[in-house]
Amino acid sequence: MSDLLARVLTTYGGIERWKKVSRISAHQRFAGVLWPLKQVSGIIDDAWVTVSIQKQWTSIRPFTAANRRSDFTPTRVAIESTNGEVVEELRDPRASFAGHVLKTPWSPLQLAYFTGYAMWTYVTEPYSFTFPGVRTEELEPWHEQGETWRRLKVTYPDSIATHNAEQTLYVDANGLLRRRDYAVDIAGGVPSVQYMSGHVEVSGLVIPTTRKIFGRDAQNHAVHEPLVVSIELDHITVD
Repeated sequence: MSDLLARVLTTYGGIERWKKVSRISAHQRFAGVLWPLKQVSGIIDDAWVTVSIQKQWTSIRPFTAANRRSDFTPTRVAIESTNGEVVEELRDPRASFAGHVLKTPWSPLQLAYFTGYAMWTYVTEPYSFTFPGVRTEELEPWHEQGETWRRLKVTYPDSIATHNAEQTLYVDANGLLRRRDYAVDIAGGVPSVQYMSGHVEVSGLVIPTTRKIFGRDAQNHAVHEPLVVSIELDHITVD
C-alpha cells in the first residue's frame, strides 16, 4: 500500500472501521444535463440509495414507480417491487451498451446499471481501493484552486463495474479526495472530471455530500459548462 493511499484511508476513518461496515444509505438528489440527454429524466432525481460496502451491490428507491426499486450487481441489474418481486431484469448489462455514444438513450435498466456502479464506486472509496485486484500508484502532483493536490491512479479489475479501468483521484493537504478523472466507457468514453466537497463524518467514516461532474478538455481541465451531473446526499446512515 502506498503512503498516499494509507493517508487517505486514515483520513476517511481507517481500514479497520470500514471492514466492520455492511451498508451505507442516504437520501440523494440528482440533477444535470445527462439525464434528459439519456431520456431518463425524473427517475432518480429524488430517491434513497443503499450501497453494500463489502461487495458490489446498490439499490435505489423509488425507481420508475413509487413501489419499485433497482437492484444492481456487476453481472445483473433488475427493477423490483418493494416486496422483492422482479418486474424486469437484464443479465450481462455491460454488453447492452455496445456501440453507445454520449447521446444514445438509456433504458431504465441501463440507468439502474450506470447509477448502481457509479454510486457504489463513490460511496465505497477509498476502502474499495484495497479490494482484490485493485492497483494504486501515486502520480506527479497537480496544482488547482491555489492548492497542490497529490494524485493517485487507481486501476480496477474487470470484476468491478465502474466507469473505466483507470481513474485518477486527487488528494488535498488534509487527505481528502477532491477530484476524480475518468472516462465513461458506456457513453462513448467521454472524458469527465468530478469534484467532491461537503465532507462529513458519519459513524466514524468520512463521506462527501456533494459531487459535481463536468467534461474534461485535452489539457486536463474541467469544462464548467454545462454541469453534466450533480449529486447531493443527506440523511446518511452507516450500518
